[in-house]
Amino acid sequence: METVLIVDDEKNYPLILSAVLEEEGFETLTANSGKAALEIIESSDIDLILTDMKMPEMDGIELLKRIKKIDPDLPVIVMTAHGTVDKAVDAMQEGAYTYIQKPFDNERMILYVKKAIAMFLVVKENKWLRNAVESQYSFGNIIGKSKVIREVFQTILKVAPTTATVILEGESGTGKELVAKSIHFNSPRRDKPFIAVNCSALSENLLESELFGHEKGAFTGAASMRKGRFELADGGTLFIDEIGEIALSLQIKLLRVLQEKTVERVGGVKSIPVNFRLIAATNKKLKEEVSAGRFREDLFYRLNVVRITLPPLRDRQEDINLLISYFIKKYSDEHKSEVPITGIEQAVQRLFFDYKWPGNIRELENVIERAMILSSGSIIKEIDLPKDFKDNIHNTLNIGGIPDNANLYETLAIVEKRMIERALKLTDNVQAHAAQLLGIGKSGLNQKIKKYKLDTSVKNINNV
Repeated sequence: METVLIVDDEKNYPLILSAVLEEEGFETLTANSGKAALEIIESSDIDLILTDMKMPEMDGIELLKRIKKIDPDLPVIVMTAHGTVDKAVDAMQEGAYTYIQKPFDNERMILYVKKAIAMFLVVKENKWLRNAVESQYSFGNIIGKSKVIREVFQTILKVAPTTATVILEGESGTGKELVAKSIHFNSPRRDKPFIAVNCSALSENLLESELFGHEKGAFTGAASMRKGRFELADGGTLFIDEIGEIALSLQIKLLRVLQEKTVERVGGVKSIPVNFRLIAATNKKLKEEVSAGRFREDLFYRLNVVRITLPPLRDRQEDINLLISYFIKKYSDEHKSEVPITGIEQAVQRLFFDYKWPGNIRELENVIERAMILSSGSIIKEIDLPKDFKDNIHNTLNIGGIPDNANLYETLAIVEKRMIERALKLTDNVQAHAAQLLGIGKSGLNQKIKKYKLDTSVKNINNV
């Protein structure tokens, strides 16, 4: 719902205009002076100002100049009396959308208002799209070639063109928001806003205000009207991160919004229609939360239309090399160091493959960036890795799990075979790269492949 601010020092005139505009579906705010109008503009979400030209203390021209300093794109329509037409021309030169002469026809005024707001929304959307850098979230920038990530990619392709609600499940750091943005930017809603809110970062009361918005005076500190995330996402996509953290009392309200497609601001009584696509994310298993009584079953089934489970990094080791290359390029471009980083040494590569990555892709990115800052050469070495990372590395060879009567040579053969299989998998069955990773010669690796009868004919498809 678009909001129009009416500014006029005559007390009855704003009331009359408010009634006319509200019948057309607009929300209205009123001010009886330029100073009061500026206070509202600074603290509220306004889509258009309809202001009188002749007012005491601050006239329409001065108010227009002040508004343009706050937001150059915000449209202003100036109302003029017969004797102030020359001033109206000055207003146009200062950036007014148009002027309308009193007394005016209501239908004409409504037409101007609708055209001005439509133009403003287009400007906002274009600016928002430029800031979002759409190409950053294309499918091609979901880094990976493993089977599990290709399955995620295929699901995104199918769900993006629809309006279906999506739940993204996965551990922290697995890229849930990137997937949500990829769905949005490859959907028919791509030209509309992508609005995100993180439930774990806000208290219950703050989260309610963030989602639903609030009216002026709704609670202590609510000095002005604010639109909530539901309204801001109108026409676009709302991404609710960590939805499993929402309190039960708010879950009921969220369910109502999803069912009725309307929202009421905190402290308000109006039902405001909203049209958004919901993508929710959680690092919890919501079905288990339902069983434990911490998440409403009816809300779960309302959300659970399409579920995408993002795998942890430890389950997609084939993607580690690709991610390393991506992050090295990313931070080389950002930091512009004197000695560009070109890669990592084999010892670091082995550490990365053996590590369990509890923080997933986010942790890998963090380690790479810090190592690049600390490195004095063009190759990241073990000495460049952050101390807390090296302290957390665990030896994946569990000696305690080997039976006491195990044969040494049979056990070594099992370990050798598994290491070769893993190296081939991580290098797309390119034997020269696998041999380099294992620290042995290519001919020696070839002999061992024949010894263990390993299949090296299948190549991984890198289409993500």
